Amino acid sequence: MKAITLVGSTGSIGTQTLDIVTQYPDQFRIVGLAAGGNVDLLAAQIRQFRPKIAAICLEDKLPALKEAIIDLDPQPILLAGDAGVIEVARYGDAQTVVTGIVGCAGLLPTIAAIKAGKDIALANKETLIAGAPVVLPLVEKHGVKLLPADSEHSAIFQCLQGVPKKGLRKILLTASGGAFRDWDVEKLADVTVADALKHPNWSMGRKITVDSATLMNKGLEVIEAHFLFGLDYDNIEIVIHPQSIIHSLIELQDTSVLAQLGWPDMRLPLLYALSWPDRIYTNWERLDLVKAGNLTFREPDHQKYPCMQLAYAVGKAGGSMPAVLNAANEQAVALFLDEKIRFLDIPRCIELVCDRHQNDHRTNPSLDDILAADKWARQEVLTATEKLETQSRIISLR
Repeated sequence: MKAITLVGSTGSIGTQTLDIVTQYPDQFRIVGLAAGGNVDLLAAQIRQFRPKIAAICLEDKLPALKEAIIDLDPQPILLAGDAGVIEVARYGDAQTVVTGIVGCAGLLPTIAAIKAGKDIALANKETLIAGAPVVLPLVEKHGVKLLPADSEHSAIFQCLQGVPKKGLRKILLTASGGAFRDWDVEKLADVTVADALKHPNWSMGRKITVDSATLMNKGLEVIEAHFLFGLDYDNIEIVIHPQSIIHSLIELQDTSVLAQLGWPDMRLPLLYALSWPDRIYTNWERLDLVKAGNLTFREPDHQKYPCMQLAYAVGKAGGSMPAVLNAANEQAVALFLDEKIRFLDIPRCIELVCDRHQNDHRTNPSLDDILAADKWARQEVLTATEKLETQSRIISLR
């Protein structure tokens, strides 16, 4: 029975991971849980899975959490704040830590878990995008495994099983195209938050769904794939695949192409990350190719999705630039979700911030450098939005 700690237990990744644990109680047990601020759901998870330790990130929610499980015996260790989440990540005999926290908030808990010798089921892509210069040397130093738990990188990882070390030639990342894949680019100026959150294929959190609408999620995945699998950026391509049946492909040196297929269901990559190198029998719906019907592909529209090319440029720049890209995107998406900027302002803000950072980015950043770049970028987005507002007013006066 594998011991698991789950960081981000009340989010989409967390709840689906716990669905797996519920279905396979003889395979997995929970050691620790950490969540953001959903007291009721975290309390229910603590009651069901009986972790030894749990943390809630919002410190003012800790009294309510204690009250919600006051009758529980034995009581878990209860912590709060960022320090509490980090302590959960490195605690006890957990063999694998699932990192389901969205955004750069997952970086420090992941580093703590690695230093504690725990394998990582990586569902938080920002850990590598922002922190790869620090995270990858730690993975090697502590001899832990970094197993991808999102659908695209899991697909690549699955296809690579048995492939010789130098056999990989190219990676093909598939993208659904998000909420606006069938919209004309001219209509994007008027989209609403509700429009952006209508993903046609996947059920995900709000931030990730907006990233899918801008296709920044695919740009970030290109950077993550570079770090996970060691290919140059010129050998990582994006292809629009509206049906989301093929989750990604690899091309080998002899031009043979391997793909991993399945219904859009995040439980499959999560289960593989938890059970690797084994395969566990499931009673989930099996893929029926006749039912799936036609599988189609097209090139991404760079005019509609400027975030992709921006991510490639930032990835090639390296150093602390990806951390700035990631933080600027998080902040811009948050402003959009709060209806403080328009949808098309997201890539504009990110590009302005990355341009500002060009002359100051570190080629070999330390953890402190990365955290400082992250903090700077978030503040700089607020400055950038003010500039965009000023430009819009000038244009309207003309």
